[in-house]
Parts: sequence; structure tokens; C-alpha cells
Amino acid sequence: MNDTIGVGILGFAHGHVNAYCEEWTKRPELGVRVVAGWDHDAARLRAAADAYGSVAHEDAGALLTREDVRAVVIAAETSRHAELAELAAAAGKAIVLQKPIALTMAEADRIVDAVRRHGVPFTLAWQMRVDPQNVQMKRWLQDGTLGQAFMVRRRHGLNAGLNAGFADTWHVDPASNRDIWADDASHAADFILWLLGEPESVTAEIASLYNPRIPSDNGIAIFRYPGGPVAEICCSFTCHAAQNTTEIVAERGTVVQNYGDAPSANAPRPDGGAGLRRFDPEANAWADSGIASPPGHYERIRGLAEPLAAFLRGERGPIATAEEGRTVLRMVLATYVSSREGRRVALEDAAVYDV
Repeated sequence: MNDTIGVGILGFAHGHVNAYCEEWTKRPELGVRVVAGWDHDAARLRAAADAYGSVAHEDAGALLTREDVRAVVIAAETSRHAELAELAAAAGKAIVLQKPIALTMAEADRIVDAVRRHGVPFTLAWQMRVDPQNVQMKRWLQDGTLGQAFMVRRRHGLNAGLNAGFADTWHVDPASNRDIWADDASHAADFILWLLGEPESVTAEIASLYNPRIPSDNGIAIFRYPGGPVAEICCSFTCHAAQNTTEIVAERGTVVQNYGDAPSANAPRPDGGAGLRRFDPEANAWADSGIASPPGHYERIRGLAEPLAAFLRGERGPIATAEEGRTVLRMVLATYVSSREGRRVALEDAAVYDV
């Protein structure tokens, strides 16, 4: 590729960034090269520099002055997102931001404002939006194949909460990342937003059931769309294994997707790994979509490297805008208000801005 995009990585805290860097490094035809990195954690920084042959910077500002860095991937702890996004936008760099957008609505507003003010290309890195099976489900909803949708359910989880050592990571540090629900339930919330649009309100129950040092390890949220559908996200971070990840109940059939998250993708598959299926009531039969499920969840994450490269080369729009990232955060923070106060919470409820 004649026009290779030089990328700097601002923080290697979030492990997903390694999947992108690995793909870009081994597939030069994607046109992205990791040229520099920064991290406040010296050991993480050195490991990444050795892995990707990039220059290690102890100062983020120095990385942003490099002329060969045209874009950045921000994968630092969530608490650092707003500051790093503001610095990158002011330096005129295109931005890929790892989810979730921020810890608070005020921080999300700062990111949206910086992107608008400096006019830089920006996308959030949501692999669910580019996963081929998910894209097919959205197509069925939009092209009328399913008719009216009545219920949509997304189950999403991890087994990390069962690991005592996970309590010592930044993922469950309130100052760095709030907790695991805020961090990872955001995937399922964004999936619902992408599939159905912005909901009106939410009713939720979030619980700390296993290790008190790993709070908010299980929860269910029901999002209300006037006139339907009813949408649910169900997230357990104490889940050894699973199979089903998505269900769509609709006028013209039912959709079931298996193996779409880590507990389901990484466990043995009892039925040979059948992935996305649609029940056709006219034929009274299940039809396989023909879209294979990857052998493990890391492969789904790796799948984001190519569309991110296309975005950085200007060949496609953002996977998700800063405004959409802010809406997802509002959806997630509203679940906390609902769970704590025992009530249905509108997304625009003032209490959401105080979480």
C-alpha cells in the first residue's frame, strides 16, 4: 500500500488494542503501521514496543508531535480517555477510542466537544458493530425479512469475576474504570443502540454476588422503546460457559445467535458450533445463515482491525461516533440509577449526570 498510516498508541491498558496491533503488524496490506506508543506503566510500554517494533515515549505529548503519527488509538484506562482525546484532537490526529467512552457524562461531553472543535476523524472501537453475524441480524431487521420485532435479548459476559486476581486489576478500580458492569456491559448496550436506536428509558437490577472486591458482577437491564420492541441486556461476569448470545423474536420468525461472546466462544461447543440461525415460519424450519462463528472470541476482536484500518485510510466512516459513545454511556449510567433507586429511569433523567 502506497499510503501507510502511521499510528501511535496512547496506553496499552485495554487488551483489545493488542489484537489490532498484531493484525496491522502481520498484515501490511491493511496500510496501518504502529510507529510509537505511550503508557504511564513502564513495563506495559516496553512490552508493547518490543512486540510491535515501535518507539516508546514516556510523554504522551511528545508522541503527538511526531509527524509520522497521523492517528492514535487510545486504549488507556477509561479515566484517562477525556484528557488524551483532548490532547490528540488538539494535535490534529485521527482518533480511535477503546470503549467505554468515559467514566462520566461530563468527561464524555469533553470528548465530543474536542472532536467537534478540532474537526478530527473519530471512531469508537466496537467489534460488535462489524461482526458479520451481527451485521446480518441488523440487515434482517432493516430489510423487512423479520417484519415487526417484538423482543431483542443480548446476553454478554466474561468469566473474569471468578478469578480472584482480577480484583487487583484496573478494570475494577473505581478511579480507573468504575467497575466491570460499566466497562463491559457497555458492549451489549451499544449493540442495542446500533440495532434499534436510542431507547426511551431503562429498568435495571445490578448486583454484586460473588467477590465483594469485584462489584457489579451480574445484571439485567430492560430498555423501553415506545411501541416496541422490548430490549434486554443480560450480563454476567461470573460465567464459566454459555451458548446463546442473541435472540430476536419477530413477526416473521425468530433469530438465534450462538457463540458471540467470550464464555460461549471459548467453551466446547456441543452442537458442532452452529452460529447464526433464523426460523422461517412459512417453511417451518431453521435456516443457517452460512456465516461461520470464529473458533474463539479473540478472533472476533481481531476482526475489528480491518474496518479500523479502512476508517483510518478514509475509506469508510466511523464505526461509532463520539455522540453515539456518549449515548451508550448515558444508557449504562441510567442502569445504575434504576438499580439503586428501584425505578424506571429516562435516559435524560438529571440523576444520570450525577453518577
